[in-house]
Amino acid sequence: MYTASWRDVVRRDLFGSRPDRRDRPYRLVVRLALVVFRLLRLRFDVRGSEHVPATGGAVVCSNHVSYLDFTFLGLAALPQHRLVRFMAKAAVFGHWFAGPFMRAMRHIPVERKAGAAAFDAAVRALKDGELVGVFPEATISQSFTLKDLKAGAARMAIDAGVPILPAAVWGGHRVATKKHPVDLRGGKAVTVLLGEPLWPQPGETPAALLARTRTAMEALLDEAQRTYPQQPAGPEDTWWLPLHLGGTAPTLEEAAARDRADAAGQRRRARTSRRARLRARLGRGGRAA
Repeated sequence: MYTASWRDVVRRDLFGSRPDRRDRPYRLVVRLALVVFRLLRLRFDVRGSEHVPATGGAVVCSNHVSYLDFTFLGLAALPQHRLVRFMAKAAVFGHWFAGPFMRAMRHIPVERKAGAAAFDAAVRALKDGELVGVFPEATISQSFTLKDLKAGAARMAIDAGVPILPAAVWGGHRVATKKHPVDLRGGKAVTVLLGEPLWPQPGETPAALLARTRTAMEALLDEAQRTYPQQPAGPEDTWWLPLHLGGTAPTLEEAAARDRADAAGQRRRARTSRRARLRARLGRGGRAA
């Protein structure tokens, strides 16, 4: 098990001997993340970092159970001195605090109604030799099992001619996830597994590559769950385990219903916000007249 140390935070060779100057903001954020990991005394079990290519592009495809998953996947790429450019909701890039960091780290914004631009940007990044991180479930899985996967990751790998690196993260949802309060009590374990690269085969369709990716991700997630070193503290602490492991997390069907309700709520809030902005503009216009 690995626990971030203060020495890691200040290591000069953390990002290799000649890191890209453009990535100074990203390197700062990584060091700050290591400080947080240290303060929370997170215990990491990271396996498969050797599968991260030392150079060249690859699509890192992971399951999604917590708000912190991208930081854990980034940690798994550090032994190869690589940084991962994650695809994230465009709204995050518009946030007053997170937005400047996201842009400085050269992550890729995804506008749901204009996904082609994000897809093209990701393919360009892959062809330029970048690692691009994707959560193909699109949203956090509230059942803590693998949801249906979007085909975009497989299409990107085929178009760019790069491999997919299947991955699994487990344990971070005990710190911060949907529908549960943030728990900053220290000492929690986090497992991060990376599988062998899956290269697109000649003539392979996105659907076929996606099926291979899903099989690999399911195997990695199962291994992460089976080998996780900590158990619930008691009957009231089983919320973070999926049903098939004796936990009380919602089923896939129940989680899907929650996702639909969340999406409907977001649409209602967006409509209300647009109406409020329109009324405000009309009000200002009336006063000016």
